Amino acid sequence: MTATLVWFKRDLRLRDHAPLAAASTLAGCSASAGLFVIEPAWLASPEFSPSHLAHTLTCLSELRTVLAARGLPLWVRVGTVPAVFSELRRDFAFSVLHSHEETGSGWTYTRDIAVAHWCRANGVVWHEHAQTGVVRRLRTRQGWAGRWAQRMNAVPADAPLGFRGAAGAAGVAGDLADLPTLRSLGRLGSRGLGAVTQTLPPAGEAAAWDTLHSFLAGRGRDYRRALSSPLTAEAGCSRLSAHLAFGSISLRSVHQATEAAIAATPDRSLAYALRGFAGRLRWHCHFMQKLEDEPAIEERNFARVYDGLRPGDGSAFSDVDHAKLAAWCAGRTGYPMVDACMRSLNATGWLNFRMRAMLVSFAANHLWLHWREPGLHLARQFLDFEPGIHWSQMQMQSGTTGINTLRIYSPAKQQRDHDPQGEFLRRWLPEWGSDAYPAPVVDEKPALAHAKAQLYGLRATPQARTEANAVQQQHGSRKSGLPPSNSKSGAKSPAKTKSKRPAKPRNETPGPQGELF
Repeated sequence: MTATLVWFKRDLRLRDHAPLAAASTLAGCSASAGLFVIEPAWLASPEFSPSHLAHTLTCLSELRTVLAARGLPLWVRVGTVPAVFSELRRDFAFSVLHSHEETGSGWTYTRDIAVAHWCRANGVVWHEHAQTGVVRRLRTRQGWAGRWAQRMNAVPADAPLGFRGAAGAAGVAGDLADLPTLRSLGRLGSRGLGAVTQTLPPAGEAAAWDTLHSFLAGRGRDYRRALSSPLTAEAGCSRLSAHLAFGSISLRSVHQATEAAIAATPDRSLAYALRGFAGRLRWHCHFMQKLEDEPAIEERNFARVYDGLRPGDGSAFSDVDHAKLAAWCAGRTGYPMVDACMRSLNATGWLNFRMRAMLVSFAANHLWLHWREPGLHLARQFLDFEPGIHWSQMQMQSGTTGINTLRIYSPAKQQRDHDPQGEFLRRWLPEWGSDAYPAPVVDEKPALAHAKAQLYGLRATPQARTEANAVQQQHGSRKSGLPPSNSKSGAKSPAKTKSKRPAKPRNETPGPQGELF
């Protein structure tokens, strides 16, 4: 007889959960159980936020209740995963482990290597199931869109009604104790975890489906128009990004529900808006695939010709750089639209994509800071932090991919275009217009002249062109079925062109977090 453990990570749901479905139908299974591990490596990682943990604990509370009704205990433990496995196995001798694949930060990759070694050493068969359109060990991007569509259109995994022999696991390895708290977990380390300072939205699978249904039923009618302004995007975007990041709903469920809603609605304006949303869903996995294929982009530039370009990339920040970064993080740069967006993000954990792009562009070009440290601050603020999307976007907006159009946002223009009456500014900058509001930390005109000279100068070099071809070959979208480019199409892929110039990249402006969701 076989005992089975389902290891939950960023997949905190019942519906369309392949590891749960596999465990519930395993022939000869004598007992089943679920496990979530709160890992010290996560709590100590520089992108961790107490908000991330608070959201996770709320998801786990709901999931534990849902699984218990089906006879599956869900244990929540604290420690390194191999050590927790060893402890559990003294009472619950599982020989089969089911989990989803994960494209995460570097510490998760290191953790998974350790888990694979532990499984081999202990005779445990580990089954990893695909969860998104990200493909492991992908050899070429050619045909990637077709594989994405095949996964997203496949029949979702059935939600298990019950678990065979699950009662045999209910009392082992200690009973189902109360979930840990931020306070109790904070005592584990010397620095503590800090308090949750953001106003968090509802978490869990039920909230995810409610959010999706409200968007598809009519809230998304103005999606195409609403997604650019921080005033309208708050309600007009789907607001599913955090649910997808924590896995309280699957991307396949969102894709299929969206396609069904488009087909069913007689409302042509709603259908038009939802088609725009459906098209952008493909960008989610497209960006995650980049980190899967090249994990190093979490910490170094896609195109190495940009190495050392800005302070913080191979050189230390000066006192002036630290002061610029601190002002940017706090929303006190003296540029009203930048500061209002940062303060809104710091308070709520969410911001629409265009304003996210402006924040990164300002840090990279106006302040001339390397993207890593600003990216860590944003990772801690974004409740929907998704490593593969996040670091690709940080580099896109900083101009270090080598293949994307350089976009340097004017905060004043963004204010005129998206908050012409100053409503958003007044909400988040109560001191705006008074002597209490800070003076600009940099003079915009010379700062941008310097940034453009450096970036465009490097782009013109033979080394940059060679690297652009290599980056496009490995990571470019090609004719992959993604949303149409705003630029003229027809560029050949590097594999088919005879030109020595870098292939013209597909416009990858649509953003997979704020603007998309």
